[in-house]
Amino acid sequence: MRSDYSPEAHLAVGRSIAPLRNEGVLIIGSGLSYHNLREFGPKGKTSSHQFDEWLTNVVCGSKSEERNSSLINWSQAPSARQAHPREDHLIPLLVAVGAAEADLGERVYHEDAFFGGVAVSSFRFG
Repeated sequence: MRSDYSPEAHLAVGRSIAPLRNEGVLIIGSGLSYHNLREFGPKGKTSSHQFDEWLTNVVCGSKSEERNSSLINWSQAPSARQAHPREDHLIPLLVAVGAAEADLGERVYHEDAFFGGVAVSSFRFG
């Protein structure tokens, strides 16, 4: 992960390793759709649900170019900075999205009350 957390750079890293998928390599972007340790629990309920809904719509419902554009501007999403005061737990998703190319995302895990109220999701491509 680059220290500047550049969304464009991380999408490009994903695109550069995308051919590995054809060789059977599993590309994992580990993180969390919500990561504000000061607001885990009921305090983070509203912001986590707002950001999680936005993220799910972008990852699972947008074509590649629109999805990438939205993710580049992720900090403008509803409750983005409340959900991710620092983006270190979100940026790995951008590498996975870059590697996914045109594949739509699929939400494979979702919980509405993680740690007492926080919404979290995990996604898969291909």
